[in-house]
Amino acid sequence: MVEGVFFTFDSAFEMWTFRVAVIALAAFLIGGVVLITRPQEEVIGHPKGLFLLFMAEMWERFSYYGMRALLIFYLIQHWMFAEEKAYVIYGAYTALVYIAPVVGGYLADQYIGQRKAVLFGAVLLTFGHFFMAFEGSGGQADPMINVFWLALALIIVGSGFLKANISVIVGQLYPRTDVRRDPAYTIFYMGINVGAATASIICGYLGQTYGWEYGFGLAGIGMLIGLIFFVVGKPLLLGRGEPKDPAKIKGGKEFAIYGAGLAMVALCWAAIQYQELVGTVLGVFGGGLVAYVLFTAVTKLAPEERDRIFAAMFLILTSIVFWALFEQAGSSLNVFTDRHVDTQGVNASMFQSINAIYIVLLAPLFAMLWQGLARKGAEPSTPMKFGLAVIQVGLGFLVLVWGAESVGINVPTPVIFIFLIYLLHTTGELCLSPVGLSAMNRLSPGHMASLIMGTWFFASATGNFAAGLIAAATGGEGVGEEAGKQVVLDVYSTVGWYAVAIGVGVMVISPLIKRLMHLDSIKDDALEGQAEAGLEAQEGGVHPTSRV
Repeated sequence: MVEGVFFTFDSAFEMWTFRVAVIALAAFLIGGVVLITRPQEEVIGHPKGLFLLFMAEMWERFSYYGMRALLIFYLIQHWMFAEEKAYVIYGAYTALVYIAPVVGGYLADQYIGQRKAVLFGAVLLTFGHFFMAFEGSGGQADPMINVFWLALALIIVGSGFLKANISVIVGQLYPRTDVRRDPAYTIFYMGINVGAATASIICGYLGQTYGWEYGFGLAGIGMLIGLIFFVVGKPLLLGRGEPKDPAKIKGGKEFAIYGAGLAMVALCWAAIQYQELVGTVLGVFGGGLVAYVLFTAVTKLAPEERDRIFAAMFLILTSIVFWALFEQAGSSLNVFTDRHVDTQGVNASMFQSINAIYIVLLAPLFAMLWQGLARKGAEPSTPMKFGLAVIQVGLGFLVLVWGAESVGINVPTPVIFIFLIYLLHTTGELCLSPVGLSAMNRLSPGHMASLIMGTWFFASATGNFAAGLIAAATGGEGVGEEAGKQVVLDVYSTVGWYAVAIGVGVMVISPLIKRLMHLDSIKDDALEGQAEAGLEAQEGGVHPTSRV
C-alpha cells in the first residue's frame, strides 16, 4: 500500500498513473479555455469552433468512458448478474448507444439541426450519469436497479442525439475539399481519447477503490462541464448546425421533438432489460435501414453519388467485424485482465485507458503519415486502411493468446501482453475510425450526411451487440480459474484468425471499392451567404488529389 496526499494506492505505479491523469486532464481543460478565448479567429490553422467541439466531446467522452470502465464490474459485483448475462447486457447497452444516433441524426437533419440535437443530448447525458451514482444496496431484488436501468436509458438516448451530430458539425466548419479536414477529425478524435484516457484511470480508480458512486458521480460532473462548454461557446460555431428550415419547428413543434426523445428513453428503459429484443431490433431495423439507403441511392441519386453510397455501405459492413472484436475491451478483456493478468497492483479498470493513451500519442503521427503519403501519391485507399485495421485487431488477440500460453496457463499473464493487444487494436482503430468518420461525410450527399453518419454508428451498434455475444462465449464460471482462462484464449484464437482472413479479403478487393468512390469528381457544395453556410452536413475527408 502507498499513501498519497488524499488517497491510498495499491502500488507506486497506480499512484503516479492517477496523478498524471489528473494533471493531464487539468492541463487540457486550461489549454482548451485559453485556445477558445483567444481573439484570433483561427488557432494553429483551424477555426476555434473545432476546439470548442474538442472540449465538449472530451468531457462527454470522459463521462462515457469513466462509466464504461466500471460497468462490467458493476453488473457482476454489485447487481450480481451471472457473467454471461452481464456480457449480454453490456453488449445490448453499447449497441443501443450506437443505434440511437440513427434517430438523433434524422431528427437533426429534418427538424432541429445538429446544434440543438447536441444540446438536448448533453442534458440527457448529464442526468443519466448522475443517476448512475444512486447504487442502492445491490442485487437484482433491490428496487434501485430501476434507477440504474433509467440511467442507462438516458445515456443511450443522450448519446443518440449528441454522438453523430457533433461529428457532423466538425465537418461543417470546413469546405468539402479543404486539406485540413482529415487533420481536423484527427484532432477531434484525439480530444475524444484525452477524455477516455483520463476517465478510465480517475473514475476507474475511485469506483473500484472507494465505491461505485464516486466513480459514476465524477463521470456525471465531467458531462456537466462538457455541457457548459457547449452552451457558453455557441458563438464559436459561426451558425453551423442550425435548423435548415426553422418553420418546421415553430409553434411548439420543437418541444414535440424533445418529447419524442423522452419517449425513446422509456423505450430504451424497457429494451435494456430484455436484451434479446435488442438483437431482433438490430436485425429488422438494420436490414430496413440498409434497404432504404440502397433504394434511395439507386432511385434518387446520380450514378456517381450512387456508387459512393455503395462504397460507404461496404465500409460500414466491414466496420462491424472490427467493432465486434475491438469492443471486447470493456467486457471480456476487462474481466480477463482482472482475473488472469499480473497487473502489478493496478485496478483492472484503469487499463481501459491504454487504448486512449495510445491514440493521444499516435493520432498526430498517423495524421502526418497520411498527409505525407498523400503528397507523394502513395497514401493507402480508405478500403485498404479498413483491411489493415481488421488484420491488426485479429493480430492483437493472437499476440495475447501466444503470450498467455507461452508462460503457462497456470501462470498470470505478463501485463506487457495487455499493452501489446491494445497497441495493435489502437493502430487498427486509427486506420478505421477517424478515416471512417471522414469517409462517411465525404461520400454522402449533403442532404443524407447525418443519415449516413447514423448508419455508420448503427454498424458500431451491430458490432457491439455481436461483441456481447462473443464475450458471453468466453464466460467460464464454475469451471475453475485455469479452465476458464483456457476458454477465453480459445475464443480469442478463433476470432483472431477469422479477422486476419477477412482483413486480407478486404485488401484484395479494395481497388474495386476505391473506384466506386469517384474521388476525382467530388466538388465543394455551393454556399450562399452566412445564413446558408454549413447548414448541410459536409464531408470530413481529404482533398480529391489524395488516394483516400
